[in-house]
Amino acid sequence: MQDNRFWGWAGPLFVGAVAAVLRLVELGRPNRIMFDETYYAKDALSQLLFGYARKFVEDADEMIMSGEVDALDADSGLFEDEPSFVVHPPVGKFLIGLGIRTFGMEPTGWRIATALAGVITVVLVARAGRRLFRSTVLGCTAGLFVAVDGLSIAVSRTALLDGLLAMFVVAAFACLLVDRDQSRAALTGWASERTAAGKWLGDGPLLAWRPWRLAAGIMLGLACGTKWSGIYVVAVFGLMTVLWEIGARRAAGLQSPTLNSALRDGPVAFVTIVGSAVVVYIGSWWGWITSDNGWARNWAAGNAPSGLGEWMPEWLRGLWHYHARIWDFHTNLTSEHTYESGAWTWLFLRRPVLFEYQSLDQYEQGCLVDHCSQSVLALGNPALWWGSIAALIACAVYWFLRRDWRPGAILAGMVATWVPWLLYPDRTTFAFYAAAMMPFMALAVAYTLGRIIGARSDPATRRTIGLAVAGLYVLAVVLLAARFYPIYVGEVIPYEQWRRLMWFDSWI
Repeated sequence: MQDNRFWGWAGPLFVGAVAAVLRLVELGRPNRIMFDETYYAKDALSQLLFGYARKFVEDADEMIMSGEVDALDADSGLFEDEPSFVVHPPVGKFLIGLGIRTFGMEPTGWRIATALAGVITVVLVARAGRRLFRSTVLGCTAGLFVAVDGLSIAVSRTALLDGLLAMFVVAAFACLLVDRDQSRAALTGWASERTAAGKWLGDGPLLAWRPWRLAAGIMLGLACGTKWSGIYVVAVFGLMTVLWEIGARRAAGLQSPTLNSALRDGPVAFVTIVGSAVVVYIGSWWGWITSDNGWARNWAAGNAPSGLGEWMPEWLRGLWHYHARIWDFHTNLTSEHTYESGAWTWLFLRRPVLFEYQSLDQYEQGCLVDHCSQSVLALGNPALWWGSIAALIACAVYWFLRRDWRPGAILAGMVATWVPWLLYPDRTTFAFYAAAMMPFMALAVAYTLGRIIGARSDPATRRTIGLAVAGLYVLAVVLLAARFYPIYVGEVIPYEQWRRLMWFDSWI
C-alpha cells in the first residue's frame, strides 16, 4: 500500500517534470510580444497597477520591448488615463500579472503563469487519471500525453487565458472524482451499519458537508473568472455530480434514489457548486469594484434603476451593464480572421493557429543556412489528436453499452469544453480554444489503451499483444512530439525543415 502511494505521487510528479522542461526552458523565446499577448500582457500589467484595465498608448509594444520605460511604474506613460473595455474576466490576467510582478514586464514575466499552469495541469491529469482508472500507469500515460502535446505546449508558453482555464477545469474535475469516492464510501458504510443492525435504510443520510465538492465549486468560479466558457463546465459538472449521487444511492440500496437525489442532494449540490462559483466569480472583480475609474464603473450613477434593478447597489448595476456589453460582444463576434476555424474541425487539426513566424536570413539569430524559420504553431500532436477520435468513439460505446461510468465522466468533460462551441457555427473561433478539452482527450486515449491492454485476468498472449500495441502508440506520440517540438517553442530551424513539418497547406 505504501509503495502504491509512493508511485501514485512519484509518477505524476515525474511527468510533471517532463512538462516543466518542455514549457520552462527558454520561456522567453521568441523575445517578442506574440499574437494576443499584445492584449493580455498589457491588460495584466494595467490590472496589476490600477486594479482594472486601462487603454494603452499606440506605441506601447515598442516601448515595452525596447526597455525604455519602467513598466511597473504607474507613471511610465504606457497607459492613458482612460479605462479600457475588455471582454474577459480578471482571474487569468491577475495570474499573468503575478508573473510580471515577479520577473518584470518581459516575455518570461508574462508567460511564467501560463507555463506553470501547464505543468500543474499535467500533474492534475495524471492524478485524476490514476483515480479514474485505478491505475498509476494509465493515469501517468494520460499526463504524459498532455505534457508532450503541441497545442498544450504552445498555449502554455504564450500569455493566453486558455491554458489557465484548462488548469481550473481539470482541477474541478479532479476534486469531483475525490468527492465521488468519499461520498460513495460514506453511503456504503452507513448502509452496511444500518443493515447489520436490522434497521430500515429509508431515504438515507444527507451528506451536506462535502469539502471536495466545495473545492470544485471554487475552481469552477476561478474558471468562469478566467473565461466565460467556464459557465458550461459548471452546468455539466454540476449535473454529473448529481448523477453520480443517484448511482451511489442506488448502489447502497436506498429507496427512490433518483427522486431522493433530485430533491435532497440536488439543492445542496447547487448551493455548494454554483453558489461558491458565483461568490468567487464576483470576488474576482474586486479590483474593478473598488476602483473609481473602471470601464462602466460609474455607469449606474447616470442611469436611473428600473424594475429589479431598484434593489441593486450602483456597483452591481454597473457590473451587470458591463456583463451585458460583454455578452453582446461574444454573441456578435463574426469578423473574419486568417486563422479562424470551426469547432467541428479542431479534432482533425484542420487549421492550427500560428502565434508567431519570422523568416530569417543566414547569421540572423543563429541561422546557419541560407534561410531559416522561427515559428510558434499551436498544433496538436497528430498521433494523439487523430487517435483521440477513435478513443472518444470507444468511450461512447463503453459508456452506453457497458454502463461504465469512467468514459461517461471523460465524455462529460468533452461535452463541457467542446460541444458549446459547436452551437455557435457563425462565431469567430480558434483551434487554441481546444486547450481546455485536450486533457479529456488524453484521458480518453489512456482509457482506450487500458481496454486494449486488457485486464489482469485475460490470457497472457492477449495481454502481451495489447501491451505491445499500446507501447508502440505511446512511442509514436513521443517521437512525433520530438519531431514537431521546434515549431511549438520558436526554435530557429532551416526553412526546409520547417516546410517538411507543414504536412498540409492549411497548417501554414
